[in-house]
Amino acid sequence: MKLLSGNNKTIRAIGMMSGTSLDGLDIAAVEFKKTGEEWQFELIDAATVPYSHEWEEQLKKAPQLSGEQLTKLDYEYGGYLGEQANAFIQEQNFAADFIASHGHTVFHRPEEGYTLQIGAGAKIAAVSGLPVVADFRTADVAFGGQGAPLVPIGDKLLFSDYDYCLNLGGFANFSFEENGERIAFDIGPANIVLNEMVQEFGLKYDKDGELGRQGKIDFNLLKQLNDLEFYRQQEPKSLGREWIEEVFLPLLAKSQASSLDKLRTVYEHIAIQITSVLNGKGKMLVTGGGAFNCFLIERIQNLTTTEVCLPGTKIIEYKEAIIFAFLGVLRVLEINNCLASVTGASKDHSSGLIFQP
Repeated sequence: MKLLSGNNKTIRAIGMMSGTSLDGLDIAAVEFKKTGEEWQFELIDAATVPYSHEWEEQLKKAPQLSGEQLTKLDYEYGGYLGEQANAFIQEQNFAADFIASHGHTVFHRPEEGYTLQIGAGAKIAAVSGLPVVADFRTADVAFGGQGAPLVPIGDKLLFSDYDYCLNLGGFANFSFEENGERIAFDIGPANIVLNEMVQEFGLKYDKDGELGRQGKIDFNLLKQLNDLEFYRQQEPKSLGREWIEEVFLPLLAKSQASSLDKLRTVYEHIAIQITSVLNGKGKMLVTGGGAFNCFLIERIQNLTTTEVCLPGTKIIEYKEAIIFAFLGVLRVLEINNCLASVTGASKDHSSGLIFQP
């Protein structure tokens, strides 16, 4: 792939992202340009493809599959990603140079030296007919890092106008500059827990936080949540579904509080953990599905004097897909896209495997 060579100053990439909350596949068509040391991007268009019930169930059950079944799912899901990329590219009439795919996380245990995102890059390339950059996390884990978060390099190079970048996806994670280094880490759970808690009310998510607003804080449960060991750990640190199932949800299950009060308490817990990192100054960009949760944003702003900034809807929804496209650009150009200051790896490096069609 000859990019940024000769008169070719624009790179056109497709970014694909599937989050832990299983709310669908995000696809973004993005143009990137570099002028001197400055990067600019233009989001041409983006869309979310909701998972069918069958795909949602398959991805949810993936951690329990046998090795053979998981390998089969890896290739089948890669085929699905390739098909969705094709449909999107055709609809947008977008001449992509390549696809960058995050895949779907099944296991993430960096402390034990492994992580797995399925969606075989070779299969995406075969189906789409385009080069594919995939498997962004494993090299970082091999270098002793957390393999997450990976978005901060994009925050640093594409969203430098903000003092903090907060993503409210399945998990809440932060990125900011400190003493000339990019610092980033997972703060705690967000939509992955909120979405699960409202299922008993027959909802897929708590629209605008309307349900959470109705409950009362259980201060005993709030203290237990705030006292969890993860919050005392120094960064770099990251979370996976395993921590939610083994540590967080059991605390909620033991609580005698009503379901509404548990929900309200978790909202307060999330807001407290986020604002505990802020210094009360500057501007914070907030993106991810949780940015649409009016009650959660209200609680965060009420607990800090740092200005909470919500960008346009497309950036809120697709910033991660945009940045994974950008991670692919950096990988193809052999520029570091993983920062040791963020992940704790032994060195900065350019992560991701490239598959040719």
